[in-house]
Amino acid sequence: MDNLDKIFRAYDIRGLYPEEINEDIAYKVGRASALREKTIGKLVVARDNRLSSEELFSEVVRGIRNRGVNVIDIGLATTPMFYQAIIKFQTDGGVMITASHNPKEYNGFKIFKKNALPIGEKGLKRIKGLIESKFFKDADKKGKIIKKEILKEYVAKILDLSHVNEISRFKVIVDTGNGVAGIIVSALIPELKKVDLVISENADFGITFDGDGDRILFTDEKGQRIDPDLIAAIIIHYYFKKAGIILYTAASSRIIREEALDSGNKVICSRVGHSFIKETMAKRGVVFGCEASGHYYFKDTNYIEAPFLIFIKIMEILSKVKIPLSKLVENFQKFQQERIEIKIQDIKNAGIYIKRLKEKYKKISRFGRLPNILHIDGLTVEYTDWWFNLRPSNTEPILRLTIEADTKELLVEQKQEFFKLNPFLS
Repeated sequence: MDNLDKIFRAYDIRGLYPEEINEDIAYKVGRASALREKTIGKLVVARDNRLSSEELFSEVVRGIRNRGVNVIDIGLATTPMFYQAIIKFQTDGGVMITASHNPKEYNGFKIFKKNALPIGEKGLKRIKGLIESKFFKDADKKGKIIKKEILKEYVAKILDLSHVNEISRFKVIVDTGNGVAGIIVSALIPELKKVDLVISENADFGITFDGDGDRILFTDEKGQRIDPDLIAAIIIHYYFKKAGIILYTAASSRIIREEALDSGNKVICSRVGHSFIKETMAKRGVVFGCEASGHYYFKDTNYIEAPFLIFIKIMEILSKVKIPLSKLVENFQKFQQERIEIKIQDIKNAGIYIKRLKEKYKKISRFGRLPNILHIDGLTVEYTDWWFNLRPSNTEPILRLTIEADTKELLVEQKQEFFKLNPFLS
């Protein structure tokens, strides 16, 4: 069962195909998902377009049906489409076959419960335990396969929350990364062309999606990649004045907190990861949440990631302000930041490294003041003019360091000091 320990992550199941993720595991995941609760009657199953996804899809479906549970088959879909199908068809949850942004050699499963909410760490432990128990008795009657279509409704929901008639003419380069976001682009672009949006080179800006279509990254007209935190700050500034609670993560730029508070909102910090974020947003009634990886969540979309809604909202803003995207971003570029990946042999040692860091920094004052130290996700050390967060990755054997300062010079200085103080991380 060593492989199970390796593929079960903080909020999904993911690994190399076929060494770690294969048809046998897919069948067992399907069976365990159907056994997760006694009241499960139907589950949505969807897949991304990796070469291995179709076979894994078939085995997940077979596992679910053999437990007498019905399958709502929506076929090829983005993860947000999968979430909307769970809500639309009022199922007891579902299984999405995808490894998200991981390379093509990987695959995996995202498992959700009613209302498209994550099953969380406890739910994943339950799934793992059911697989390890080898309790795979077939039901007396197989479940049915019911094919459903969700694409048109998903696009309609995006448009319903948008004001496309207020959008000016733009040239946009769209990169779907050979992923399933392409099916939404094909369905959405004809609607946007009604307001003169065109897809072309020599563009006003570009957008990129990941493999399962739940995150979006922007590139300005100069070809510069834009930090997703800056996009979040822009969205908050223009759309969330005194709206309620805004969620950010321990690795988010200070600009998000500043903009949220300046806009009359309250803020709440969450661990990185969609399962933690969605659970917090649902419990606290958060109106908007964001991650530095390019995930954006709206209460109006039932906390489902909304990359295409963000795309349209940025066009709405640009149409109003009538300046290039690079100039718009400059207004929010108040801090200097760097994100660094630190490879480690054993992720279990992360706690040791974090403890060493805490012991060092809790004694180091700046301008006569000791830092504010937080443990929401890994370790965050905050000074008045710079801060850092070090946390173990939820998906890879690495530590993720985010360091941010008021100036570029201070960022370089504190980054050098960080690794000088902590040579074991170099």
